[in-house]
Amino acid sequence: MKKILIANRGEIALRILRACRDAGLSSVAVYADADADACWLRLADQAFALPGKTPAETYLNIPALLEIARRAGADAVHPGYGFLSESAKFAQAVQDAGLIWIGPDPAAISALGDKIAARAIAREVGAPLVPGSDGPVADAAEIRAFVAEHGLPVAIKASAGGGGRGMRVVRDEAEIDELFAAAASEAQTAFGNGACYVERFLDRPRHIEAQVLADRHGNVAVVGLRDCSLQRRNQKLVEEAPAPFLPEGTADRIETAARDICRKAAYTGAGTVEFLLGADGMLSFLEVNTRLQVEHPVTEETTGIDLVIEQIRIARGGALRIDAMPTPTGHSIEFRINAEDPGRGFLPTPGRITRFAPPSGPGIRLDSGVETGSVVAGAFDSLMAKLIVTGPTREIAIARARRALSEFRIEGVASVLPFARAVLDAPDFDGSAPFAVHTRWIETDFADDLDAALRVPEAEDTVLRLPVEIAGERHDIGLSAQALARLGTALGHVAPAAPPPSEKPAEKAADGTLTAPISGTLTRWLVKDGATVKAEQPIAVMEAMKMEMTLHSDRAGKIRLKAAAGDNISEGDHLAHVEVE
Repeated sequence: MKKILIANRGEIALRILRACRDAGLSSVAVYADADADACWLRLADQAFALPGKTPAETYLNIPALLEIARRAGADAVHPGYGFLSESAKFAQAVQDAGLIWIGPDPAAISALGDKIAARAIAREVGAPLVPGSDGPVADAAEIRAFVAEHGLPVAIKASAGGGGRGMRVVRDEAEIDELFAAAASEAQTAFGNGACYVERFLDRPRHIEAQVLADRHGNVAVVGLRDCSLQRRNQKLVEEAPAPFLPEGTADRIETAARDICRKAAYTGAGTVEFLLGADGMLSFLEVNTRLQVEHPVTEETTGIDLVIEQIRIARGGALRIDAMPTPTGHSIEFRINAEDPGRGFLPTPGRITRFAPPSGPGIRLDSGVETGSVVAGAFDSLMAKLIVTGPTREIAIARARRALSEFRIEGVASVLPFARAVLDAPDFDGSAPFAVHTRWIETDFADDLDAALRVPEAEDTVLRLPVEIAGERHDIGLSAQALARLGTALGHVAPAAPPPSEKPAEKAADGTLTAPISGTLTRWLVKDGATVKAEQPIAVMEAMKMEMTLHSDRAGKIRLKAAAGDNISEGDHLAHVEVE
């Protein structure tokens, strides 16, 4: 192995590039048009453009990726995470092309990537499992039969799903038909497979995962455990290692089950086995992610193991250098810094970053794919960077995280920084009650505090920053182009500047007009043109930055559709009109 093609983008592409340099290997980067000026491309030994603009045309384009590997003379492919990282088809195509696939074999990806098949493996090795259907459910009637036997709540999950996509939680029998249809539809759109199964849902559980390494010599080891309970709509936002506050014996049970599942599936490389832990101590296998995880740095920081380097070593045929889970050193917390506005329900906010000033100092690591001037593209994931904070204890790590988050500045696009700061100030996060923070904590227990803590003003581009003294005390004042224009107008020097399109107020809906709240793709209509809709009825689904949003009608009447499913939509575009009857 001498040259690795990195079939990914953003901070994970840069992470792998740096590992290539550490290992003395050459790297080949790929990029879509929207990423042509990306910072990671400057560090790659070679960079090649991908055709098209959409994910399907670029980072999901298997023939294009393999052709670039051939042209560049690459002899290996690292998929990162997301995109094609869990595609058995891509892994097989890489191997068929005579290249080294830095990941598990296609058969293991297939066996563990299908949640129903993975549950069967877990059941076979005796891993803890909540009751669930033996295979896909054919219709809502089968779900009702399952509920009659096992009770509520239950989770309907996409067999091929991941990251919370194609999952719905049923708490009322009356919702079964609607939620089953929604889960199957989302699964079909996201994964090309609408099959769903059902299982008992653990309410208010913690999310614990085991980082696994396995070589091609039959050795499997769990490197460490992480807690990833702090999620919003099943999307992780804050993770930490080692997993704190586990009941006695739980860590051993997780380690044993994770190792047995991966050994049974003939797994190789790095992977993550995920579990849910109920407040009553009930532990249940959830799924296996057959790739590197976004949150892998917290394990690296507390074990001293470079997981990307180990992936490369294993792909080269090397043997594991550990045979048991090492004792962690210190505590590490990761904050995903997404381009989302927490004051507007975490809406994605693509755009240009006018200031990116990360923190530094003791215990701080930043894995970033952006810098000042970078553009956060609406077609791809909203993750800009990951802030990883480490200390000798959890308390010191939290103190350092408060300091780091207070220093962090991002302008030009909204970010989740205000949310991360609010989390650290929440009494539930201090650990006084081990199950205070659970997978639905943000939507439930923390919901009442969100409005005050997360309300942020719409970001303006700062083009001039001036230090001023007020009563002898220094203050930094940032002035946007619009503020400077208003100042010039007040002084009588220039005409007032028209606000750019992104700052114009959204069209009022008083006339029944439905406009797009974000820029993205109109995934599907939930109603037909000319149908009669009710107030608050779900009518359409939009997707932006890999996040789905359901749109509702604000009134009753007859709907006239003005856009088609599959259209690329800009914020404020006219989607439909509701005629009041």
